[in-house]
Amino acid sequence: MALGLSACPPAVLLLLSLLGLAAAGKLLVVSVDGSPWFSIREGLHMLQQKGHEVVVVAPEVSLHVKPSENFVMKMYPVTYTQEDMDNAFKAFFNITFEDGSFFERLFKVVEGMKRFTDFWFSGCRHLLQNKELMRYLEESKFDAILTDPVVPCGVILAEHLSLPSVYFFRGIPCGLDFEATQCPNPPSYVPRTFTHFTDQMTFFQRVKNLLFDTQNLFLCNFAYDPFSKLASEFLQREVAVQDLLRKGSVWLLRSEFVLDYPRPLMPNIIPIGGANCAHKELTQVGCTLILICAVMDFCVQEA
Repeated sequence: MALGLSACPPAVLLLLSLLGLAAAGKLLVVSVDGSPWFSIREGLHMLQQKGHEVVVVAPEVSLHVKPSENFVMKMYPVTYTQEDMDNAFKAFFNITFEDGSFFERLFKVVEGMKRFTDFWFSGCRHLLQNKELMRYLEESKFDAILTDPVVPCGVILAEHLSLPSVYFFRGIPCGLDFEATQCPNPPSYVPRTFTHFTDQMTFFQRVKNLLFDTQNLFLCNFAYDPFSKLASEFLQREVAVQDLLRKGSVWLLRSEFVLDYPRPLMPNIIPIGGANCAHKELTQVGCTLILICAVMDFCVQEA
């Protein structure tokens, strides 16, 4: 059962009691299209109602991130079309439910992810090369940035603008979240993606789980090396996505432990199960919104 508001950690309730004492702040949001946007949108409404100014940066072509009257939307042009994106999404959706062996499904999923990675990378490049928009972001004096690090464009912006960053995420391919946060990630205990194992594995399952780690090198190469090169070009120094991710202030992990496996977490990683897609009946969303508001108000106080 998802935790209710009454089950929020005492520290969160303490922060909630202090919300009214903080001055209104300015939050930059670089969200990932799709379900992450649905998950965070309710939180942005709550921040806006509390007097915080919310500015969302998004490409003009997207699946779900559309102009809204509830907060400031800064849309920038891209070269791909809405039809291109819709077709890629339908193809990936069909692949997800196809039958086949593990390696057949893995190959098709990787191929589908590659298409979306190309969209995300293209959108990020257009954002960073948009001089007018970048000038606006540099002059706006934001207090913090809220982003999903699975597409590290917001992570690059946080470094460029010297902003504290709050990550709102479900997971990062090839275990970059473990590496960036220095979480223990032993293959004898933590099951890898696509294995369908639990934390209770036999000896041979542990061996197979270890072998699955070899795919991480391939996934990182095709998914994040282009972003590392783009970040190095934009920041005018040699950087890697892993190094930028390590600077995240707070990691809000959209994971429900009742439906997931237990794993070690660092102190700045806060599980917020029940936040996915922000359905009203999932009462843990209330705790999630409190956390976001508390982090935002803390950033304003620190500034």
